[in-house]
Amino acid sequence: MKTILKPGIHWLFLFIPVAFLLNVYEFEAPLVFFAAALAIIPVSILIGDSTEQVAKYTSDAVGGLLTATFGNLPELIIGVVALNAGLHQMLLASIAGAIIANILLVMGVSFFVCGLKNHTVEYNSGSVRVYSSMMLVAIISLMVPSAFNRLTNTEEIFTQSESFLNIGISIALLSAYLLYLIFMLVTHANFFKNKEDGKEAEKPHWSLKKSITFLLIASTLVAFLSEVLVGAAEETGKSLGMSTVFVGVIFVAIVGAAGNIPAITMASKGKMDLSISIVMGSAIQLSLFVAPLLALISMVLGPGQMALEFSRLLLMIIFLSVILGVVIAGDGIANWYKGVQLIIMYLMIALMFYFAPN
Repeated sequence: MKTILKPGIHWLFLFIPVAFLLNVYEFEAPLVFFAAALAIIPVSILIGDSTEQVAKYTSDAVGGLLTATFGNLPELIIGVVALNAGLHQMLLASIAGAIIANILLVMGVSFFVCGLKNHTVEYNSGSVRVYSSMMLVAIISLMVPSAFNRLTNTEEIFTQSESFLNIGISIALLSAYLLYLIFMLVTHANFFKNKEDGKEAEKPHWSLKKSITFLLIASTLVAFLSEVLVGAAEETGKSLGMSTVFVGVIFVAIVGAAGNIPAITMASKGKMDLSISIVMGSAIQLSLFVAPLLALISMVLGPGQMALEFSRLLLMIIFLSVILGVVIAGDGIANWYKGVQLIIMYLMIALMFYFAPN
């Protein structure tokens, strides 16, 4: 009882019924949007906690993959809802924002909290280089549809050639992700060996059945709250004088990235290998799996096919964020000042998007 009454993030669960009531009685869009956003945060953390417990019944590599996958579940569900509503611009902005938030904000906070408790912590820099190269391949691949659109000067018309190009690139990205999984889990699993592998593994606190049950309940709640969130997002932006891109890149992306809070938890315990595998794995998954999958789903869901065409500004920011993440994380040593560098860069980017035109 004392644990429940103690101040903490679990109090945000109260916003679940609040968001439901505000939506049913059609209150102003900003109230509905922020209530749903606050409600999604603890549910996303519950998904992360449940996945973390399930992961303890598996190997570290599989555990990191599971945590990254279910950490991106809110982003995927939000994406499907946005597709159905035809909000392609906001969806692309939220995917880009989630990649940026993972690399700069989540990894930055992870380095910071790890450094506060430990002077320095070493981790496997070899696996970071693999993650980094995959991220660069993914980002460069996402530049192709945008470059083709500008080359053909068809900004307003989605041509048949562009449609086939987007389908081809989506399939190529999904194939690359499948091969990445085979490389990481089957042929070169030893390459991703953690520095902490010699230590005694932490035992799960929950049974497997309890973990899966909580995971299913949380996933259902996220699906409902995502529909409420997306439904109020566009009107919220107009009411507060914010662009659709800012709402997607910052607000919706941070809500989606909340599922990767286990990365910060692992970092606070000095487990930087697992923390970085969650953060980098999540960013790779967004680029190679979530984005192309949503592009293919858009062919049968929503008013029309979504093109993987990010704006020049978004592509530049994603690319520079990946480069910065590679440079800072590449040496295999964590300290708090690295976290400060990443967090400050994220705050400056958020400020720029706030003042940028739609």
